[in-house]
Amino acid sequence: MPAILPEEMAAWAGTEQVSGWVEVTQGMIDRFAEATGDHQFIHVDPARAAATPFGGTIAHGFLILSLLPSLASKVPDQATLEGLRMGVNYGGNRIRFVTPVRSGSRVRGRFRLVEFVARGPGRYQRTDEVTVEIAGQDKPALIAEWISQQFV
Repeated sequence: MPAILPEEMAAWAGTEQVSGWVEVTQGMIDRFAEATGDHQFIHVDPARAAATPFGGTIAHGFLILSLLPSLASKVPDQATLEGLRMGVNYGGNRIRFVTPVRSGSRVRGRFRLVEFVARGPGRYQRTDEVTVEIAGQDKPALIAEWISQQFV
């Protein structure tokens, strides 16, 4: 998709775009644990985690949340702003970790543009409803509204 003007982006409200799949590896989980200091055994000890109802290690919920920018970058033909200089995370609404993501699972993002509004000269706020799906699972890993600001 070619870059579009900000006034054209609002017309994309309600449209949905789906990313490619990303594997959540034990290495990713271990590095996230190291970065955050969250070394709970359910994430980093495969032997102990195997004895839980999950049957193995699971990703941190916040790891899955942190994948949103990566998943968004994997949306083919993504609508982008003409002259985009940068984007920054602004926050989220109603974030829910619905289903744990087992190590080795694949996830993808389903993004639906909810709102796109001007917040000042060359500054726009985008709100997307995001569902992170797990391959082979009926229930998603994560449901959230993700808010970002984009600067042209």
